[in-house]
Amino acid sequence: MSESIEKRLDRLESIEEIRQLVAKYSLSLDMRDLDAHVNLFAEDIRVSREQVGRQHLKQWLDDTLRLQFTGTSHHTGNHIIEFDDADNAHGVVYSKNEHETPSANGDEWVIMQMLYWDNYQRINGRWYFRRRFPCYWYATDLNKPPVGDDKMRWPDRDHYTGAWHEIFPSWQRFWDKPPTDQQPEVAAPAPLGQFLNTMRGDGPFPKIRIR
Repeated sequence: MSESIEKRLDRLESIEEIRQLVAKYSLSLDMRDLDAHVNLFAEDIRVSREQVGRQHLKQWLDDTLRLQFTGTSHHTGNHIIEFDDADNAHGVVYSKNEHETPSANGDEWVIMQMLYWDNYQRINGRWYFRRRFPCYWYATDLNKPPVGDDKMRWPDRDHYTGAWHEIFPSWQRFWDKPPTDQQPEVAAPAPLGQFLNTMRGDGPFPKIRIR
């Protein structure tokens, strides 16, 4: 039986509110309105193993932004949203970012490509971030293309590899399986609303690298 009009309308309104949540994240972060920013997260958001809550998130953001970035701009797109139930959802959103960041050689302009794996939750009628898992492909000075390994290249820090591909097992499977002369098999399409989960399969989440 098809869903009722009320449920379908609620799903559409939820999708739009979640998309607005992502846009508000970028604007509030770039304009350094930390109160507006942390209020996009669930009140009991986990900040670290020991710390929970918006106050701790605001303190962490304040320390990080003042130390590492003079200015930032976050551009988001390619947003896929899927629902676990009426009040819980997950999604992937691309983010292309620019940063003015201090270094030993003076300020540098660092560009970045990443995506977020998000978990969203509706609490008392409003949608919030429950978690944002950042997966980085590269970060580098504007004039230095990040060709080669260890594409995360922040000034004055050791280079490292982000989790851009790790969250989706298909990347490694593609390179592990060389082409053959046989006609390739094609898997069945993902069930409706299960595109991301099908791509993820049973792959574990990589640990967030702190640099």
